[in-house]
Amino acid sequence: MLYYLFEYLEKHYQLAGAGLFQYISFRSALAFVISLLISTVFGRRIIDKLRRLQVGETVRDLGLEGQVQKAGTPTMGGLIIILATLLPVLLLAKLDNVYIVILLVTTVWMGLIGFMDDYIKVFRKNKDGLKGRFKVLGQVSLGIFVGLMLYFSPEVTVKEQLKNPQVTQIQNQLTTTTGLFGEEHKSLKTTVPFFKDNEFDYTALVSWMGDGSEKYAWIGFVLVVVFIITAVSNGANLTDGIDGLAAGSSAIIVLALGVFAWVSGNIIFANYLNVMYIPNSGEMTIFISAFVGGLVGFLWYNTYPAQVFMGDTGSLTIGGIIAVLAIAVRKELLIPILAGIFMAEVLSVTIQVGYFKYTKKKYGEGRRIFLMSPLHHHYQKKGYQESKIVVRFWIVGIMLAVLSILTLKVR
Repeated sequence: MLYYLFEYLEKHYQLAGAGLFQYISFRSALAFVISLLISTVFGRRIIDKLRRLQVGETVRDLGLEGQVQKAGTPTMGGLIIILATLLPVLLLAKLDNVYIVILLVTTVWMGLIGFMDDYIKVFRKNKDGLKGRFKVLGQVSLGIFVGLMLYFSPEVTVKEQLKNPQVTQIQNQLTTTTGLFGEEHKSLKTTVPFFKDNEFDYTALVSWMGDGSEKYAWIGFVLVVVFIITAVSNGANLTDGIDGLAAGSSAIIVLALGVFAWVSGNIIFANYLNVMYIPNSGEMTIFISAFVGGLVGFLWYNTYPAQVFMGDTGSLTIGGIIAVLAIAVRKELLIPILAGIFMAEVLSVTIQVGYFKYTKKKYGEGRRIFLMSPLHHHYQKKGYQESKIVVRFWIVGIMLAVLSILTLKVR
């Protein structure tokens, strides 16, 4: 809203300083500061309100050190992250930008699913929360919405660098930064890391159907989007098991996605790095800055010993946003690396459950690979301090984020 106000003031009254709001960098920095202030200053009030409402975490006895002491800690703290993200975005972003619209819908949508789950756990005293099929239905519905928006919206386009530019186009490059890019067009191409010819077209998924099959490619694309959103949101949910782990790991992932959004939305950097230019995608940097500010501010209260837990209200929302950001900047195939912490948590559970069932069927007694899953509980069982586990996971997350960013040049 402020963007449009200052745009009007600059255009009609030449107000000094109003032009700053035209710069994504300025609005992104301001979004981060506002979000950080909201999450730290007002976060305390939200926590006190949750405590007065007796919105406390119910802890199952898993035999973990320090676990019993966490009982009664306020949960549903994901509301802090959501509010700290939404308010700066509504103030500073272009609200008619298709990517901002998709991200706002994602935040509210996943926030509502997580909120309903936490509400049932806390107020209905049902430890199982929202039934799994309703969670999955909500995630699938969001995936369909996001996939259809990205495919059918006329504002979602790309500009690709010309593979064999002519001399005249090279000459144009000397005077303009757009000389080596083709026209804006719809595309289902995405980026494949580490390969020189690093693009994959989703139309290949239906090429076996023969001529004219490309018109059905959107179905395959939507199915992939549904899978990614469901997988990443559940991965974030599993990671939220010890103080500060999910929020800190997510902040690292989102910062890396911010680099990708900035590069993909800036024609100069896209040209220099020889990557696909995605018009209008740079606006997502404002959302990302606000989101990171909310996560960092939440960490103020969530680091060990936590004064508040994010609950499914936060974890499902975080996972959904990360998935949508990765898909929007055409970096979804980097998720196994970039969100490697989430992947490790999901795989540890999958392997543990699968091996237990296999050995029980074969030997009559279920056996385990890990002392406990998800993976962070395995290290707790081994006697590692909770804060040490979290910091080491963060370090691994930083390494994976740096590796992901390096894929811009390593091809």
